[in-house]
Amino acid sequence: MSAAVTLGRIATLLGLLAVGLLTGAAGWLVVDLWFPAGLLLGLLALLGLFLGGRIAVGSGLGVGAGALGWFLAYVVLGVPRPEGDFLLGSSGIGVYVYLLGGAALAVMCATLRGPFEGPVSAARSGK
Repeated sequence: MSAAVTLGRIATLLGLLAVGLLTGAAGWLVVDLWFPAGLLLGLLALLGLFLGGRIAVGSGLGVGAGALGWFLAYVVLGVPRPEGDFLLGSSGIGVYVYLLGGAALAVMCATLRGPFEGPVSAARSGK
């Protein structure tokens, strides 16, 4: 199932990249602020981003665009500042759970098979 590259599809993917940046930045900051509830809130926001991207684009590219934005937010927040400290502290286990949980959610949503793709058949498994 390969869709044609259109201007609307490219705009959707760029929009998902921007929303991924915002969701990632908010999630990384909330995880340390309110540890147990912030972690759950951040992972639920990622699930909504990835699943929404999958449905909006109709393929795993939507999940990839959101995941790329989310990971770029991590890279930008993890770079040391000129003063020598980090904006994103990794003092607790919450940041690592958020990183691995977000990656697992991205993989699950990217490999998800929705009802719009039809049932799985052994005869058409190589398609």
